[in-house]
Amino acid sequence: MHIEVLSLFPEYFQGPLSESMLKRAQEKALIEINLVNIRDYALDKHRKVDDRPYGGGPGMVLMPEPLTRAIEARKREDTYVVYMSPQGEKLSASLAKEMAKKKEMLIICGHYEGIDERVIQKEVDKEISIGDFVLTNGCLAACVFIDAMSRFIEGVVGDQKGVHEDSFESGLLDWPHYTRPENFEGMKVPQVLLSGNHKEIELWRKREARKKTEVMRPDLYENS
Repeated sequence: MHIEVLSLFPEYFQGPLSESMLKRAQEKALIEINLVNIRDYALDKHRKVDDRPYGGGPGMVLMPEPLTRAIEARKREDTYVVYMSPQGEKLSASLAKEMAKKKEMLIICGHYEGIDERVIQKEVDKEISIGDFVLTNGCLAACVFIDAMSRFIEGVVGDQKGVHEDSFESGLLDWPHYTRPENFEGMKVPQVLLSGNHKEIELWRKREARKKTEVMRPDLYENS
């Protein structure tokens, strides 16, 4: 997948996108990520990209001309354009999996009060939110989206089977996990996990996943 990320702060991404699985995915050419500074497409020598909103109110809004210039300069023929926005569709495992099928993607990071609505109407294919809260900018939201989506790209995660056994894949939360030692400060690993009986282990995990979901996320449990 080729990803163009448009932001006012491209340096923000250097840490999150340069470590761990995303670093290895880029080294293996499974993902190519290009960071673009929207200010490079400003129309004046001061690199102005924002202005006050019509109708009044606090904050600033990203102007349509520089942002549209940046989008049109960076997108390719089959590019799917995503805008990270609190008003968007809430990110979920199923949405991340769907987006992972795209070969070309451009992600717009919102800043200040957002972007001019005409850019959304003209250029954006989907608005995506990572939750019902507001961040200081869209960079962190873009990092979360890229990470969640990348896990569904073949080869990014070492054991792809694990991806499909994670929380939400079956409509439930994940089951509890244990490792060595068997006894930690008096708390013992459930005996069934030490039994070697894979059928019983699978049944235990399903029961525990349902119990945890019922307590922690009753909304998911009701639909499972």
